[in-house]
Amino acid sequence: MYKNKKISVIFPAYNEEENIANAILDFRKLKIIDEILVIDNNSKDKTNKIAKTKKAKVIKETKQGYGYALRRGLKEAKGDLIFLCEPDGTFLAKDLLKFLKQSEKYDLVIGTRTNKQYISKNANMKGALRLGNVVLARFMQALYRPSVSLTDCGCTFRVIKKKSLKLIYPKFSVGGSFFLSEFTVLSLKNGLSFKEIPIHYRERVGESKITGSLKKSIIVGLQMFKIIITYRFKKIV
Repeated sequence: MYKNKKISVIFPAYNEEENIANAILDFRKLKIIDEILVIDNNSKDKTNKIAKTKKAKVIKETKQGYGYALRRGLKEAKGDLIFLCEPDGTFLAKDLLKFLKQSEKYDLVIGTRTNKQYISKNANMKGALRLGNVVLARFMQALYRPSVSLTDCGCTFRVIKKKSLKLIYPKFSVGGSFFLSEFTVLSLKNGLSFKEIPIHYRERVGESKITGSLKKSIIVGLQMFKIIITYRFKKIV
């Protein structure tokens, strides 16, 4: 708990047995987390079993897709402040403390993985991938809210107030890997106040299901671009 506010952490998980235990324990060490939800998105390994041994709440989401897993977690979370994170070792739990401080002023706080100072040597955020993230984020910023700063269009690590989530949750429609762009666009479109802050970004444990290859990265980037364009001129009810 943080200043009388309950904190939920959501991990979308598909075959994450290599690091799920470490991810859960990393957040437990902070001693302020009220619940950790592992959304098992049809894992074929021991993700489910390992998460339960670490006393996380495991929820099965049978609709396959990164977005479906995150949306299920957001629906089930009981906290006043709800964090999204990856269980693959790319993020550090201690960065959550910076988010909590900013959450006192903003509805939504989003991490950016594109600040070179925070990118680990072997992290998958360099060259074309990093540039693509920055370009798409700046494009989103220009179309929706030029007064804010956006440098990452798809960072999972973020926190939203539950009361603010209620404004946008019914409007979610994406179940795939480009869900986070829809999340950010809907937040901008519905007037949520938000802040982007740099976070540490490390080498992944295991293979990425979303940007593990150039082809996958390009496909996801195009899907994000489509969301950014269509939602700008589409009435969302």
